[in-house]
Amino acid sequence: MDDGTARTADQLVELGFSQYEARAYIGLLGQEPLTGYALANLTGIPQPKVYETLRRLAEKRAVVQIGSDPARFVAVPAEYLLSQLDTDFRRRLAEVKVGLAELGRGSGGEELRVLRSPRSWAAIARHAGALLDAAERHVYLSAHADQLDELAPAVRRADEREVRLDVLCFGRVDLELTHGRLLRHASTDGMVYRHHQARQVALVADGQHTLWALAADGTQWDAVVAADPLLAAAVKGYVRHDLYLQEIYADFPEQLEAAYGPGLDKLVTPYAEAGESRAADRAPAKKTRTRRTRSA
Repeated sequence: MDDGTARTADQLVELGFSQYEARAYIGLLGQEPLTGYALANLTGIPQPKVYETLRRLAEKRAVVQIGSDPARFVAVPAEYLLSQLDTDFRRRLAEVKVGLAELGRGSGGEELRVLRSPRSWAAIARHAGALLDAAERHVYLSAHADQLDELAPAVRRADEREVRLDVLCFGRVDLELTHGRLLRHASTDGMVYRHHQARQVALVADGQHTLWALAADGTQWDAVVAADPLLAAAVKGYVRHDLYLQEIYADFPEQLEAAYGPGLDKLVTPYAEAGESRAADRAPAKKTRTRRTRSA
């Protein structure tokens, strides 16, 4: 066999054929019907093996026997064979999937979830762009302006495909959406950027595909990427609640800052560090009197 024929035979072996089956099928392909004797002479398959090989190929519906005295064989078209192999593979894959799912439910044990973990911003940006480009219905995205600026082309492509986009940005970015909303994280303006360098990207596409990335110091990134509905629900809930808070803040900025301070800092800063305790202020009168007695 020449190199091209040998390579094709090896590829058929990878699809489940034996070496003799692969050689016999290739030998018959495009030929007039051949006897086993003629095929053995053409392909070099030992004559004691050739008829057993043809029988197995017939069972696989790769060859068809014509007549019986003498029996002759012809190869089915390659397109038909490959379509048949694809159908059989998908059927077996579906059966295995159902069987493994039943075994998993029956065991009652724990399952391991496999998560990809890119560690550089370049790799994270590639994953985020791929998720945005593959999105079909709805995307939730939260990111700082410098990261969102790099993802903006993929966001615009999704917007052009009429994907619903709910985007939250820390800072300002040059981005407009037609099919969704872009909210600025206004409640932290003037607070976060003076004191913290942390950066994050939270992205959920179509309720299934998730990317969560964090750089606590602003440079060293860690991330997880997964097609996991449970993780998607958690990250989507995080982004949605932050979006809700920003909409509330846009309507009542003065009231919220009066209650929780600039940047709503009292929501995250322990009150004890500020020398006051809202819990103590709200305590029942009896407990308040007891504390005063002890301090007297």
